Amino acid sequence: MQRETAVSREGFLVKRGHIVHNWKVRCHLIIDMQESNSGIKEMTNGEYGNTYKLCFTGSTVIDWLVSRNVVNSRSDGVTLASLLIEDDLIKPVGNKSTKAVWNIAGTEQFLDDSTALYCFAKNERKTDSSNDKIEIPQMELSGKIVKQGFLMKQGHKRKNWKVRRFVLRADPSYLHYYDPCKEKNDQPVGGFSLRGCLVSALEDNGIPPGIKGNVQGNLFKIITTDDVHYYVQAGSRAERSEWIQAIKQVT
Repeated sequence: MQRETAVSREGFLVKRGHIVHNWKVRCHLIIDMQESNSGIKEMTNGEYGNTYKLCFTGSTVIDWLVSRNVVNSRSDGVTLASLLIEDDLIKPVGNKSTKAVWNIAGTEQFLDDSTALYCFAKNERKTDSSNDKIEIPQMELSGKIVKQGFLMKQGHKRKNWKVRRFVLRADPSYLHYYDPCKEKNDQPVGGFSLRGCLVSALEDNGIPPGIKGNVQGNLFKIITTDDVHYYVQAGSRAERSEWIQAIKQVT
């Protein structure tokens, strides 16, 4: 009889010298970047007479990526850091870095510059915090958790993609999503009822024109009874199928 091998440890690792194209691995990379001892040091910096707390320079990010052998070169570091911005894990701070984000499409949006400022998404100062506070009725969170995991969701306003932790519940059937970058991420930042919803896969050659940004495939959409369309990316085709099947079982 073949002896079964016990799994002693599992998780995400960053292979040395390779640009991290998998958004799930990038989500774990940002955790390493925020480590108090070995991560990127957050400081108070100034730009054009303005003072910003808990931020760092673009060159500091590239220095860290190169020194940890996450990338082979500074140009690879710029590519990876630009993906972290697209994932909404790093935010531009101040005039110089913000202008670069909205630069001509197709160019690198992260600046390897000692005067360009950035911060981790969890420390971004909200200009209108009242719009970010969503009250979720306790009844919605009372259902049994059927499935949970990280997916990418497209925003309804800016159409950018953000990594979110999704939690699927039954009785009552709801799908909530959480911001993994927030220190207190036990409260959903959004969610909706799955009663009467339609869920289906989107093939790579049939992406609707409304979908923009960093699309890596494995898409599916959920349409609510109010005709609100949610576009979501899974990490693989198998994971997409699992989510679609799980959602169908509770609708």
